[in-house]
Amino acid sequence: MTADTRSTAHTFQVDLRGLVDLLSHHLYSSPRVYVRELLQNAVDAVTARRLADPDAPAVVRLRAGDGTLRVDDSGVGLTEADVHSLLATIGRSSKRDGLESARAEFLGQFGIGLLACFVVAQEIRVVTRSARDASAPPVEWLARDDGSYTVRTLTDDARPEPGTTVELTARRGSEEWLAPARVLELARDFGSLLPYDVAVVDADGGEHAVTELPAVWDRPFPTPSARRVALASHCHTLFGFEPLDVIELDLPAAGVRGVGYVLPAAANPSQRGGHRVSLKGMLLTDRAEGLLPDWAFFVRCVLDTDALRPTASRESLYEDETLAAVRDALGVRVRDWLTGLAAGDPDRLGRFLQVHQLGVKSLARHDPELLRLMLPWLTVETTAGRTTLAELTRDHQQIHLAGTVEEFRQIAPIAQAQGIAVVNGGYTYDADVTALLPGIVPGVAVSDLDAGAVTARLDLVDAGAELALAPFLATARARLEPLGCDVVLRSFEPVGVPALYLDDREARHERSRADAEAGADALWAGILGALRGSAPRAQLVLNHHNPLVRRIAGIAEPELAGVAVESLYGQALLLSRRPLTAADSALLNRSFLGLLDWATHTPASRPEENR
Repeated sequence: MTADTRSTAHTFQVDLRGLVDLLSHHLYSSPRVYVRELLQNAVDAVTARRLADPDAPAVVRLRAGDGTLRVDDSGVGLTEADVHSLLATIGRSSKRDGLESARAEFLGQFGIGLLACFVVAQEIRVVTRSARDASAPPVEWLARDDGSYTVRTLTDDARPEPGTTVELTARRGSEEWLAPARVLELARDFGSLLPYDVAVVDADGGEHAVTELPAVWDRPFPTPSARRVALASHCHTLFGFEPLDVIELDLPAAGVRGVGYVLPAAANPSQRGGHRVSLKGMLLTDRAEGLLPDWAFFVRCVLDTDALRPTASRESLYEDETLAAVRDALGVRVRDWLTGLAAGDPDRLGRFLQVHQLGVKSLARHDPELLRLMLPWLTVETTAGRTTLAELTRDHQQIHLAGTVEEFRQIAPIAQAQGIAVVNGGYTYDADVTALLPGIVPGVAVSDLDAGAVTARLDLVDAGAELALAPFLATARARLEPLGCDVVLRSFEPVGVPALYLDDREARHERSRADAEAGADALWAGILGALRGSAPRAQLVLNHHNPLVRRIAGIAEPELAGVAVESLYGQALLLSRRPLTAADSALLNRSFLGLLDWATHTPASRPEENR
């Protein structure tokens, strides 16, 4: 039989050059996606044919060379009417016509389709023959990047069997994308999980398989160890690292199957790593975000799904209720893996927490039961050193929480000597999990650290001894009054610490207000002064056990005693490791020079202004 071979010329009803620019610069991240579009069309055509004829062949072959690429499939094919209706219409899909009930079987539910190949091609030739109409002859559709195309019918020998052949001719500068090695690489990357026989044919006729089924997570292995080795190799191939562990992520009800690989090194929670997601076997993206809860930043997923919805570019996932539900379900799987380690493999859990404790703390903030399970492994910095939450709550019923690293550092040596349990809450999530301990461990109380809580635990000085030092204490208080700091006399360990500077957030706030008042004009000074209340003030706690403090307290000369007190204040500030204000720096300089002055002058020769 000889078919009508007359050709009719047409032009696309769209600015094709503008469309190619849109695709290459705005919709698709790289020209590489053209291979995905070709595979997608071929696989969908095979799927459509097998819906009507389950025994129909399911074969896709790619042949590249000399700046061209040819893709043959044994799919459903098109009639001449289909060609006019579908290939020349932007966004049109044969899967909308007569197969609406089976749309879930197809990959290409959205997108531009075959025209996306113009990103790399100057000419696209399609020869197709319909499996639905045995009497319909083959049809050729030949399109060029100038926006023109022709359609003609061919003789039967041009395409004896149903199916479609797509041939691309590279546009200038894009030849590398159609090179045989690049085509094989891209085909395997996009199509390794496709359900049909897909291969790339080389120049000698040899076939290189694209698909690798079943997926590595679905393959049978003789031993669990062999499975772990295979999955570790798979992870290294895809992500470039050996996983610390593997998490099974099978969610049949959600149409999700795959694995999660645990990172072997600490990850920055703010830098989300991409997950590799395939849609019905076709790679969607290897940079998917939002697939796991934020706290699970230590896991990289490889998943195949038939439920999640892709965006128009089919390079990311559409944020909808289905994705939110899958994200929650995957988060439960990661949580179950953690609790399973806690119950049955503490050594492996310990190795994991050495690297990823931050992520577990983030999760435990919202999951009291998980926090209870993790108490023996989660650690915080305390005045007794780094310790687990279980050890902390076992040894102390009252726990104080320092809100910042500076607060903790200024009090740690003294609190340790007094047996006061203080947690450094300045690190991410440590304050949150510590604050939850009273609800997890009966009898434990947690309170914010303040200066009063510390001074209350220090030993009082004998009343008679403090009375004898009353003139010195009055001098010291007067000297530090302009700095908004009280002076307190106590006895405490270690003896080598002469003075302790204590403040809390309220005291610092009051000090900042006072500094602002000092530098303000009359109006603002009055307003800021009106805000002055009974807020706690900073304290300089002098250690009566310290020999230096006792010698300074015995100085008869008020000016020298005042300079010595300022020096103790400055030294205590430095020990607290807190940032110094301009006034603090000036005081340190003044007290240092003052002591030098007193050390180098006799009382008889000392100038009056230095007294």
